[in-house]
Order: sequence, then C-alpha cells, then structure tokens
Amino acid sequence: MHIFGAGRPAPVDAGHWPYPRWIAHRGAGKLAPENTLAAFRLGAAHGYRMFECDVKLSADGVPFLLHDDTLARTTNARDKLGVGRGAVAGEHPWSALSQLDAGSWHSAAYAGEPLPSFEAIARYCLANNYFLNIEIKPSPGTERHTGEVVAQHAARLWQGAAALPLLTSFQPEALQGAAQAEPRLPRGLLLDSLCSGWLETALRLGCVAVVAKHTLWDSASARLATNAGLRLLSYTVNDESVAQRLLGLGLDGIITDRVDAFSPLL
Repeated sequence: MHIFGAGRPAPVDAGHWPYPRWIAHRGAGKLAPENTLAAFRLGAAHGYRMFECDVKLSADGVPFLLHDDTLARTTNARDKLGVGRGAVAGEHPWSALSQLDAGSWHSAAYAGEPLPSFEAIARYCLANNYFLNIEIKPSPGTERHTGEVVAQHAARLWQGAAALPLLTSFQPEALQGAAQAEPRLPRGLLLDSLCSGWLETALRLGCVAVVAKHTLWDSASARLATNAGLRLLSYTVNDESVAQRLLGLGLDGIITDRVDAFSPLL
C-alpha cells in the first residue's frame, strides 16, 4: 500500500504544474556550499522558492544530500574518516557522514556546515512552502534501490502537502524504482544528450517532464516533448542570453547557479 490515499493532492501532470519557473541549483548554485542547508537559506534569501538537490543513500540506508559519488571534493572525509580521494560516499554509515564538514571546501565562512539528511532539507522546504526537485543520485550499483527508498521517504515526508516534490534522475532504473514504490510522485528524465529513443524512454517511465542540458533544447526538440505532453526543464543556465532563448522556447523550468543574477520574481 502506498502512503498517498484519498484526499491527497492530485498527481502532477502536464495540465497541473504547480512549480515556479526558476529553480536554484543545489540550493544556491556556487554562492554557498552546494547541497547544504546554508545554500538553501541563501537561495531563499534571493527570493527562490524552488530548489534542486542531489540525494543518495548512506551504507545504512539514510538518504542524504551529496552530488558526487565520492566524498573528496566537498567534505573533509580525508581528515575525519582517514579515507582517500576515491572514498565512495555510499560505503559509510550516516553516523560517520553526519560528522563531516561540508562547508570548509567552499570558504571559511561556512566551516563546519554539515552534510544534511534528506529529511532535514524536506522539513525546511515544507515549513517554508518551498518546492523541491530531488535528483536521485545513486551510488553505482544501487540505482533501483535508491529510487525506491528516496521515493518512499519523499511520500512519507510530503504526506498531506499541497504540492509534491519532483523526482528526477539520469538513471532510468532509479526512476523505475521510484515509480514502483510511489507511482503518484511526479518524475522527470534527466538528459545530457538526446540519444536515440530519449522521448520514448521518458514516456515509458511515466515521466511528466524532461530535464535536459540547455544546449539540447531547440524548436524541434521542444516541439517533440511538448507534443508528447511533457513539461520542459533545463540545466544549468547561468547566461542571460541562454535564459532568454529558453524562455522564448516556452520552457517550464530553468535551473541556475546564478541566484544573484536572475530574479525569480520577474
């Protein structure tokens, strides 16, 4: 039995799209340490009401925010855990991951900022009526399982909420797992190329949106997706001329690092 039942929000589809057009990448782009609560707060201070983040699983199954497969770039895992640059994040329990410094790599002002659990970020968004685009970012070999667990946690946390989060992934198996676990949560297929069958894959997975690298959208690809009943989103848009081109194509969502340059209120 799925968590959603009678009286819950209607599933998001092409006709019911509650999300703002402007989406802050990893919380606040590059202005704060990505995928941290500090980044979300800074993005919100710039007026953003929707955020994108990356979610994966710890070794003991706790969803938390991190983009990379390994811990080296954005934490002090080498010093704290005594592990090298190739340390796979998903091989460590949450009790160890939660003690890492995920802010010092960015700047001294954020020293000591922890890796946030997915639950902490969800509760922050829910308390402030913010929207969330959850990129399912599985450790290698855990694609389907990660999709299932992230969807289950999202369904529990957003039970009774006015708007559901959007689940996206580059990994079709992760989206399959999410669909199997919680089919009413909306899904989007992430693309870094328009490989053969991209549209058919999105439709087969029951997606409501395609989230593509900004260079992939043109009048032809946008028309194909729109005619198929899909919403169109783009990443990572940091140039005004690119943003204007995409807006001209009618894109529904623009993911940006430049929360200081693009006002979501315009």
